[in-house]
Amino acid sequence: MEDNLGSDSVPSGPIDKSRVLNVKPLRCLVPIFPSGSSATPQSSPFAFVSPTGSFPPGVGHFYPFATNESQRQANGPNHGRSYPIPSPVPLNSFRTPASAATNGGKGTSKRSSKNHGSYNDEYIQNDGFENGFIVDMGDSSDAIRQKRKIRKSMRGTQAVAVSSSEVDIDPLVNHLLRSFNLVDIDPSRQAESDNDLVQRVVIVYNLLRRKIIQLDDSKGVIPGISRRADLRSGTILMNKGARANTKRRVGAVSGVNVGDVFFFRMELCLVGLHAPIMAGIDYLSFKVSGDEEPIAVSIVSSGGYEDDGDDGEVLVYSGQGGVQRSDKLLMDQKLERGNLALEKSLHRANEVRVVRGLKDVASATGKVYVYDGVYKIHESWIEKGKSGCNVFKYKLIRVSGQPEGFTLWKSIQQWRDGVTTRVGVILPDLTSGAENVPICLVNDVDDEKGPAYFTYSPSLKYSKPYSSSKSSLNCRCSNGCQPATNCPCIERNGGYLPYSTAGVLLSHNLLVHECGSSCLCPPSCRNRVSQVGLKLHLEVFKTKDKGWGLRSWDPIRAGAFICEYAGEVVENGNDSDDNYIFDATRSFEPLEPVPTDEPVKLPFSLIVSAKNKGNVGRFMNHSCSPNVYWQPILRENNRESYLNVGFYAFKHIPPMQELTFNYGIPRDQKPGPRRNKCLCGSTKCKGYFY
Repeated sequence: MEDNLGSDSVPSGPIDKSRVLNVKPLRCLVPIFPSGSSATPQSSPFAFVSPTGSFPPGVGHFYPFATNESQRQANGPNHGRSYPIPSPVPLNSFRTPASAATNGGKGTSKRSSKNHGSYNDEYIQNDGFENGFIVDMGDSSDAIRQKRKIRKSMRGTQAVAVSSSEVDIDPLVNHLLRSFNLVDIDPSRQAESDNDLVQRVVIVYNLLRRKIIQLDDSKGVIPGISRRADLRSGTILMNKGARANTKRRVGAVSGVNVGDVFFFRMELCLVGLHAPIMAGIDYLSFKVSGDEEPIAVSIVSSGGYEDDGDDGEVLVYSGQGGVQRSDKLLMDQKLERGNLALEKSLHRANEVRVVRGLKDVASATGKVYVYDGVYKIHESWIEKGKSGCNVFKYKLIRVSGQPEGFTLWKSIQQWRDGVTTRVGVILPDLTSGAENVPICLVNDVDDEKGPAYFTYSPSLKYSKPYSSSKSSLNCRCSNGCQPATNCPCIERNGGYLPYSTAGVLLSHNLLVHECGSSCLCPPSCRNRVSQVGLKLHLEVFKTKDKGWGLRSWDPIRAGAFICEYAGEVVENGNDSDDNYIFDATRSFEPLEPVPTDEPVKLPFSLIVSAKNKGNVGRFMNHSCSPNVYWQPILRENNRESYLNVGFYAFKHIPPMQELTFNYGIPRDQKPGPRRNKCLCGSTKCKGYFY
């Protein structure tokens, strides 16, 4: 006879080990988020607490977790009591149950992601939920009111993260992984990654996340449901092993450069920069004289605590914990876990990675995370916080000799505010007011006063539009095109809206069908992103060896619209003196290989000259490893069609990084196009371009 032991069963009396037991797996103990290297000292800097509600369906477990034994060792002799182990959750992320708080005073930590703004692309972070659990939002009266509102909204409705309905996305995932060579990654390269692998992981994460958003978007809004494409896509890649820098370490992370930007906390995990998706302090434990001693390896400062981070070289960082509990008692912070790790790092003088969470100027409430390099902790103290409780403070000073990180952001903000003057400005606005945002012309390299004269034009000029054999149906969406409707413009895009609410392109099809001039939707419609003009603060600047180039004061997220290629539509581009030709008939490498043998064809041939009339797109240089790609955009009006060229970010682009795209290869191999020497400096440079 078999014994059937469920997860809730507790055997009584002695156990006969000779019998065969049918034991059901404990789903909450599935080990996920592998350490990546057994050589790395791995104790357990993570604690178990009882979550509120069930784990969201469609989101796998990807957090590090500890065993009972390692937890008792980490807690010390005063915390030797054994607790039941429910679902593994990240340290310092959720409200600790009262029973746990009474034994050892663990309390609640609020050093979480704390950037309670938009989680970008419509997925809201300030709804108070992280993976289906209520997260701590601090001690302020606004935060307390928000918590009460959340709990009230949960009555009768469970807020959970949902999967992309009935669509099987596994083939899509496998296609992306194969396209970017993220299948069966060499373990040694994955443990210690290079920039190429880091970039591919982040690119695939964002491609997958945006496609999941588009699939979820097509189902419309479901009351009480919080969709988290950022968490689901990250979980999928974790489970597929598509991540970088699996060997956790102290100091700089291979393949991640100072100044790199990220728009999601999950991206920090995937590249090995900061492991917890919510906790602000990441730390490891080392064996010291037989005991385990925690040391901090990275911190995220994003404004949730009373940090003083205005100085570009010094950061005063607040410890974790000490939040308002459900019984309305305020708590002092305690020297444990992350706080203890920072204190130990002060005495060991080890380097600590610093990620700063800053306001995303392209989003009303969003954050952008900037890797600011490594710091060292110079001193610590305790002071009274705004709540009246004791708060640990840690003063970190940036290690010298590193490239600019947060200091560059400070400089740009001073240019915006007029506090300081941008060095080398020739014209404050070369568009003469033709664009929504002024575009300055800058030369801080030599004495050249500007490019050859041209007339600035923000849009493409047609002598006559392309004619269509049948009249197009125009939408009547007076409030803007909405997903999951019978809008004809959505139907032309395969039943999906091509853009998110943040204006990010969600898929990379052959053609984007935007609303035309006869559509009744307003200019703010989600399907008119490329028609509203520039939103980024760009500048045309003199490069050291490539003439004039284009870059942005703002960080640009992957998939964001940058600008059109404006100019005059011409019948051919054979003018050898015209270096400002864009030929859409050229062969371009796709963002991701299309799984078909059919050749890609545009509905019309399009050649644009920006020699005499154009916009900032004419200054974008070629690169064999570009950070921008172009997308054909079709706008229809009855029987007239207008084909346009839109530039979008291929990946996240930090401020002041040159914007480049691949000029492509002429399809006609007849003599004519001349080769130009390529100076892009990429490791994949071919040495020439057409």
